[in-house]
Amino acid sequence: MSYSLKRIRKPIEEDLKVFESYFRDNMKSSSNVPLLDRIMYYIVKRKGKQVRPIVVFLSASVIKGTNDSTFIAASLVELLHTATLVHDDVVDDANYRRGFFSIKALWKNKIAVLVGDYLLSQGLLLAIKNKEFKILEIVSNAVKEISEGELLQLEKARKLDIEEDVYYKIIKGKTASLIAAACAAGAASATDDEETIEKMRLFGEKIGISFQIRDDLFDYGTDDVGKPLGIDIKEKKMTLPLIYALSQADKRTQSKIVRLVKRNNGDKKKINQVIDFVIESGGLEYAESAMLKFRAEAFEILDEFQDSESKEALIELVNYIVERKK
Repeated sequence: MSYSLKRIRKPIEEDLKVFESYFRDNMKSSSNVPLLDRIMYYIVKRKGKQVRPIVVFLSASVIKGTNDSTFIAASLVELLHTATLVHDDVVDDANYRRGFFSIKALWKNKIAVLVGDYLLSQGLLLAIKNKEFKILEIVSNAVKEISEGELLQLEKARKLDIEEDVYYKIIKGKTASLIAAACAAGAASATDDEETIEKMRLFGEKIGISFQIRDDLFDYGTDDVGKPLGIDIKEKKMTLPLIYALSQADKRTQSKIVRLVKRNNGDKKKINQVIDFVIESGGLEYAESAMLKFRAEAFEILDEFQDSESKEALIELVNYIVERKK
């Protein structure tokens, strides 16, 4: 079956239309800084699929329905997400984002860092001004977890000694925490029940982990996704298929593969050797099995909520994440 964001958006289409202008207004500078306004305009015009705001609105809708707090939650999550992307491009020295020049490429590092800080502060101020302290707590915790995940990955990348439990700790912080926060913030906008909010947070964490494992699999050419084959290996990132393959190998083979990853220098021959090793060791099957397990666990959580059009859209969103082609 083909899954589409258009169908997923359908139950909350009107909310998303209103959200576009609401979010744009919350990005504007109140201090008349023309440079900042130009950069904000550039960011808004090149927005992505807005998966996280979609998740916020659907999470609220599954529980009770959207309201003013849901718009604040969606804006806070999207402001944070945008800030992390701007900062990531500085950290990764990336000149492109979604096929366009990054803020860092156009305006250089100093301005990019300040723009990321501005976006983060706008989100925090929006929550404080509207006294949305629970939503602020949820999103602030995600910021902390993202930073911890990134730093843990950088620390471990030096030795390439990441084991599976450490891998999950990294991706729970780096990738899953923001999707989990989007689900929890959406829930918190619709209910004060802590148990319900935690269920939605856990649901988001499961689909966030599935999302990252799917991304890991793309590195081995499992689909025609436009992502350069072996880019994670080239960048010395330890993905789940590689971690599993190494765990099945003897010490000598482990040392050989780790050396290839550390010293590949973009050499296609070395990268292909690593890819072949992972495929032959069953790394892809193992990672796909783990991804499907997390999807099943996400569905188990969702089963506890009443059937609705929004719940069906969330189910489709999970399948879209797991079966996406890019």
